[in-house]
Amino acid sequence: MPTVETVRGAVDVAELGPTLMHEHVFFVGTEYLQNYGSGWWDEEERVADAIERLRSVAARGVRTFVDPTVWGGGRYIPRIQRINEQVPELNIIAATGYYHYTDAPIQFSNRGPGLLFDETPDPLGRVFVRDITEGIADTGVRAAFLKCAVEHPDPAPGVERVCRAVAYAHRETGAPITVHTNADQQTGRWVVDLLRAEHADLTKVVIGHSGDSGDLDYLTWLADSGALLGMDRFGIDLYRTTPERVETITALCERGYAERMVLSHDAMCWIDWFGEDFTGMRDQLMPNWHYEHIHNDVLPALREAGVSEKDIDTMLVDNPRRYFTR
Repeated sequence: MPTVETVRGAVDVAELGPTLMHEHVFFVGTEYLQNYGSGWWDEEERVADAIERLRSVAARGVRTFVDPTVWGGGRYIPRIQRINEQVPELNIIAATGYYHYTDAPIQFSNRGPGLLFDETPDPLGRVFVRDITEGIADTGVRAAFLKCAVEHPDPAPGVERVCRAVAYAHRETGAPITVHTNADQQTGRWVVDLLRAEHADLTKVVIGHSGDSGDLDYLTWLADSGALLGMDRFGIDLYRTTPERVETITALCERGYAERMVLSHDAMCWIDWFGEDFTGMRDQLMPNWHYEHIHNDVLPALREAGVSEKDIDTMLVDNPRRYFTR
C-alpha cells in the first residue's frame, strides 16, 4: 500500500482518517524569536499548550494534522517531534517550500538560472527535493508536500521563482503542493496557469484559502482545473463568517464538487504576528479560530444545510488520502 511520510515516520495513506488539511502548530519567526522572544515566549509553556490542544483535537476524532509551516514561517521540526511524541495518536505531516509574499530567499539571490552563479536546475528547488527525499536538516523527518505563497495578483519575480522551484520539486518527487492564495484578488488563477505551464499534476494541488471567497464562478473555475479548493480558514471570521463559508461549501456540494474540497482552519497554537498577547486577541476577536471548530460547529451546520455524510467523508477523509497517494 502507498505510504505518506509523517513526523513519526511513514504511514499507510489508508490510515490517515479524518484530516485537517491546513493547520500550524506554531508560526513564529526563528530569528525574531531568538533575538526578541524574551518576555513573551516560554518554550516549556508553549510546548505544553500545544500538546494539550493537539490531544484535544485528536479526541474529537481527527487523525491527521497537515502542517504547511515552511521556511519563512519558522519551521522547527525538533520542537514538533517533541510535541508529537506526546500525542502519538495524531499524524503530523510536515512540508517543505518557502513562504514569502514578495521574494525568494536572499541566500539564493546570487545562485540560480541566469544569476551570478548560473545553476540549472534551480538550487532552491533542489533544496526542496532534499527535504522530501533525504529529510529536513538532521531530524530524519521527510517532508511530504510542498508549500509556496501567491498573495498579490501581479507576483514579484522572486515569488514566481519559488513557485517554479516548487513545481520542479513536485515533478522530481511526486510530492503534492499547497499554495497560499488571496481569494479576494483571485490569485489562484495565476497559480493554476503557472503550475499547468510547469506540467504539475493539478489534482495534487490545493489552492489554499479558497474558502475566503463566495464567488462560485471563481471557485468552480479552480475546481474544474482539477485542483482542490482549500476551504481552510474556518474561524477567521474577520474574513468570512462560518455561516457564509458553510453556505459556499453547501452550494458547491449541490453542484457536485465535494471531491474538489478539503477542510481546515489555518489555526495555530501561537503566531508572532499580533504582539505578545496573541491568545487574548484570538479569544476576543476570533473565538472560533481553533482546531476543534469544524468538528464542534461546522460539521453540524453542514449537515443541517443538507450536506450528506458521504460528502463530508469525501472532504475530510477521501480527498486528503487521494492527495497524499503518489
